[in-house]
Amino acid sequence: MTSSGSKNMTMPGKRWAPYARTAEIADRLTRFGSVTGSAGEADIAGLIIDILHEIPYFQDNPDNIAVIDSHLVAGGSRMAKSVVALVRGRGRKTLAMAGHFDVVSIENYHDLKHLAFTPDALCEALIADLSSRENLSDAEELALRDFQTGDFIPGRGLLDMKSGDAAGIAFLEHFSQQPDRQGNVVLFLTPDEERNSCGMRSLRNALPDLIARWGLDIVGGVNLDASSDSGNGEIGRAIFHGSVGKLLPFALVAGLPTHVGYPFDGISAHAIASEIMQAIEANSGLCDRGMHETAPPPVCLEARDVRDIYEVTTPEHVWMAFNWLVMGKSCAELMGDFTAIVKDAGNRALERFAVNATGYAKANGQDAPAPLPPLPPLRMVTVAQLRDMAFASGGSDALDRIDAVAIETAQDNNPLNRTRILVRAMLAEAHLRGPAVVTGMAGLHYPAVHVDPAKDMDRQFLDAIDRARTTIEARHETQICERGYFMGISDMSFFGHATDASDTEIIAASTPIAELVDRPVDNALVYPVVNIGPWGREYHQRHERLYAPYAYHVLPDFLAEIAGELLG
Repeated sequence: MTSSGSKNMTMPGKRWAPYARTAEIADRLTRFGSVTGSAGEADIAGLIIDILHEIPYFQDNPDNIAVIDSHLVAGGSRMAKSVVALVRGRGRKTLAMAGHFDVVSIENYHDLKHLAFTPDALCEALIADLSSRENLSDAEELALRDFQTGDFIPGRGLLDMKSGDAAGIAFLEHFSQQPDRQGNVVLFLTPDEERNSCGMRSLRNALPDLIARWGLDIVGGVNLDASSDSGNGEIGRAIFHGSVGKLLPFALVAGLPTHVGYPFDGISAHAIASEIMQAIEANSGLCDRGMHETAPPPVCLEARDVRDIYEVTTPEHVWMAFNWLVMGKSCAELMGDFTAIVKDAGNRALERFAVNATGYAKANGQDAPAPLPPLPPLRMVTVAQLRDMAFASGGSDALDRIDAVAIETAQDNNPLNRTRILVRAMLAEAHLRGPAVVTGMAGLHYPAVHVDPAKDMDRQFLDAIDRARTTIEARHETQICERGYFMGISDMSFFGHATDASDTEIIAASTPIAELVDRPVDNALVYPVVNIGPWGREYHQRHERLYAPYAYHVLPDFLAEIAGELLG
C-alpha cells in the first residue's frame, strides 16, 4: 500500500497515478483512532502535520501550514485543532478543499472493536465472520461479496471520511510538484464534524484574518465528504450542489397531574404529547423542498415522560425532540411552523379530552362533565419567555440556579439530554403549570446551503467543475452525476457560508444551551461550495466500507482537473 511521493510526479509523457499515495495516506489516517470527543481527535493533528512535512514543498515553506484551536476534548484535557495547508502558485485565486478527521464510535463493531482501525485485519475478520454464518440478510450477503472483491475496504472512518482527506492531501502534494502552477490550493482538515461542527465553525471564524495575511481570494470550495450507494456507484460518483440543513425542535409538555381514579380532574401530559406525535411523526405533508428536491419528513428522536418514581398519578411532564431536515425554509419559518403545529395539536387534545369527560359524566348519570371548572386554555411558551418567567418568579437567584445547572451538565455530550435537564430547571423556577407546551431548539441549527447559478462566482465555479467532469469521465471511462443536496448533515452548512445575523438572534432566543448557537464573525468569508467525495456503503455501521478504485484513483484526479479549470 505504500509508495513514495516521487513516484506520483507528473513526468513528460506520463500521467499522474494517485492510487498508491492516496491509499497509503488513507491507511495511515485510519489506523490512528480519532473518535469524536476522545484524546485521539486532538492528537491526530500531529500525524497530519507529519504527513504534510513529508512533502518537499512544506519542508521549504513550513509557514504555509497553520494550526487553529477548536475546542477541548477528552474531558477538557486536550485541545482539538484544525490543520490548514496552503500550496501557492501564481496570483490570488484559490481553491479550498475541506474534510473532517473525527470518526464516530467503534462500539457497533462489538467483538471486533480491537480491529476497527486496522483495515486489512478487519476485512479478514469480517469475511470470516460472514462466511461462518447461515441465513445472511441481503445486506450481509452484499457486504461479504464486496469484501471478497478486494475493492471495498472496511475500517472505522475510512469512508467517513479519511479517504476524502487523503485524496485532498495527495492532490495537494501533486499540485506542489507542478512547476508552472496557476493559482493556489488550500486544504482545511477539521475535528468534530460528527457532533457540532466545532472545528469548521471555529476555523470559519479564524479564516478571514489568516486568508488576508496570506493574500488569497477563495473562489470555490470542495467538501470531500463521502456518500452512500448500495448499487454500482452510479449515484455515489456525484457532485452535490448543496447540503440539507437540520433543525432539532423540542416540545416539553406540561399537563395537570391527577390521581388515576379521577382522570378528569387534570390532564396527563401524554394526552397532549400523543396528539403532537400524530401531527408530526413522518408526516410527508411537512417535507421541506428546495431546488426541485424534497427532504425527508420530520421524525421523533426522543419522547419520554421525565418521572423517575412510580405513583398512581398522571405524568406532569413529557419531553419530545424531533429531527427536521430543511432545504428551502429558514430557521425562523420552520420554528414558526413547528410552534403552530404543536399549538393546534395541543388544542385538539384538550378538545378530545373534554368530549371524553362529557361521555364519562353521562355514563355516571351526571348532568355536567368533569372537571369543574373546565381546564384552562393551552399556553404556548418559548424558551426566552420561560427564562423571563423564572426571573419574575425568583429574580437573579433563579437565573443563577439555572446557569449552575448549565455548568453542571456542560460535559454531557448529548444535547437532547442537556436541553431537557435545563428546560426542566427553568420550569421549576418559573412555577409553570399546565396545560402548557414549551418549544425551542435542542441542538445546533445546520442551515441548508446550495450554490446559486444566478451568481457570477457560483456559475463560474460550476462551469469549471463541469469542464473537469467531462475530461475525467472520458479519461476514466466513467460517469459522474450531479445531485442537488448532500443528505448527510455536514460541515458544508458552515464551509463558505455564514448564518444571517437576524437568524442568529432567533436561534439564540430558542436555544437553552448557549454554545449550540452558531455565531459567525461579521467578516466571515462567503464563496460557493460543492461536495465531491468518495462513495461506499453503510457508513457508521459495522460493515462500513469504501469503494477504493474511485476514492484513490478517480477522485484525486478529478480534484486536479477542477483546480486546473478554475485557476488556470
